Amino acid sequence: MGKYENYKDSGIEWIGEIPVNWGLKKLNWCFETIGSGTTPKAGEKEYYQNGIHNWLLTGDLNDDEVLDTSKKITDKAIEDYSTLKEYPINSVVIAMYGATIGKLGILKIPTTVNQACCVFSEPIQCEHKFVFYNLLSARDEIINMSYGGGQPNISQAQLKQFRIQTPSLSEQTQITNYLDRKTTEIDQLIADKKALVELYKEEKTAIINQAVTKGINPDAKMKDSGIEWLGEIPQHWKVKKLKYVANIQTGRTPKISGSTINYFENGVVNWYTPGDFIKGKYLTTSKRALIKDAFINNQVELFKKNSIYLVSIGATLGKVSMSINEASANQQINVITFFNKEINPFYGYRFILGNAEMILNEADYTTLPILNQTKLNNIYIAVPSQNEQTKILEFIELESKRIDVKLERAKKYIDLLTEYRTVLISEVVTGKIKVTDNI
Repeated sequence: MGKYENYKDSGIEWIGEIPVNWGLKKLNWCFETIGSGTTPKAGEKEYYQNGIHNWLLTGDLNDDEVLDTSKKITDKAIEDYSTLKEYPINSVVIAMYGATIGKLGILKIPTTVNQACCVFSEPIQCEHKFVFYNLLSARDEIINMSYGGGQPNISQAQLKQFRIQTPSLSEQTQITNYLDRKTTEIDQLIADKKALVELYKEEKTAIINQAVTKGINPDAKMKDSGIEWLGEIPQHWKVKKLKYVANIQTGRTPKISGSTINYFENGVVNWYTPGDFIKGKYLTTSKRALIKDAFINNQVELFKKNSIYLVSIGATLGKVSMSINEASANQQINVITFFNKEINPFYGYRFILGNAEMILNEADYTTLPILNQTKLNNIYIAVPSQNEQTKILEFIELESKRIDVKLERAKKYIDLLTEYRTVLISEVVTGKIKVTDNI
């Protein structure tokens, strides 16, 4: 790689200088067809049931090749909606609306699209993949062109007028081949590191589970716990039901309708919902907080510090966390507070967290997934001595820190590779770096 011999000002601030023999073209000069699509009337089975035609949504775009669509539509939909044009393979698609704005895809299947997609097809003296890389590198500029508040939009008219730098067709192909090769190499390195991150996470989970169910003394004599999912435990450990060592309560939502008090206005006490849970983190901040009158008026419970919060109903069933401060919760959460000094609450938290999957086997899945208080009360917990609980927690802390260092290193490497990929694409498609066939 090197530099081109001569450069000129592109006239576009974010692009800067480009090689002297490169040009600039508006996107509507680069493609024979630029269009969009629509959404057939929702709920009409004749448009969706047993659909055979691909129908692309912006959620299907992932800055890569589009090999399939999450939705299909029928012949009747295409017959009734003239805007549902089927775009050919190698068309470039960009999302125009909302959270996915700027997301890209290259069609590897013929497909129709909805109204949030803008499609560029039938290139004119342009390599479609070169345009794709151009738009990928220009995403921030495209988003900056958007309008609207919470849901930013960019119009098809704006995209048609968007200018990209254009070397000769042969050089576009050369650049595209180089970037295909390099991004594939980088993507493989990223994938390998992501796989390593998952292995580290699994290792951490296994260490915690082993420590709270088998102890940390490999020479300890074992006995059958009598609980199928728990298996063998150290001989000197006990097994107890949660109801004998902890108080379990279900959270509540304060009554708003008909009340003269808004219990959430200027709230100071955390009121947790499943949306506040972050995997592997203690509960520290809630999206909504309660005023003290909510507790004085018996609208909700105030749970002691170091209580365990377990989502016990719905799609997020099984989320587990712990609040080291006094707090409250809504009705989707059961709160476990250990009242017996026999169990260190941090050990109890680690036990439940490490065995959450097994505990969830007790849930009722006949209608809405639910693990009610009765079943939760009868869940078993392995109980080592207080001294051993402390040692187990120290061991988990030490091992977690060791693995977290490796996790952080791997994640940082992923971030660096991702950044390098972005910069490389930008530098090459804007001509800051010259590529040759032998690279």
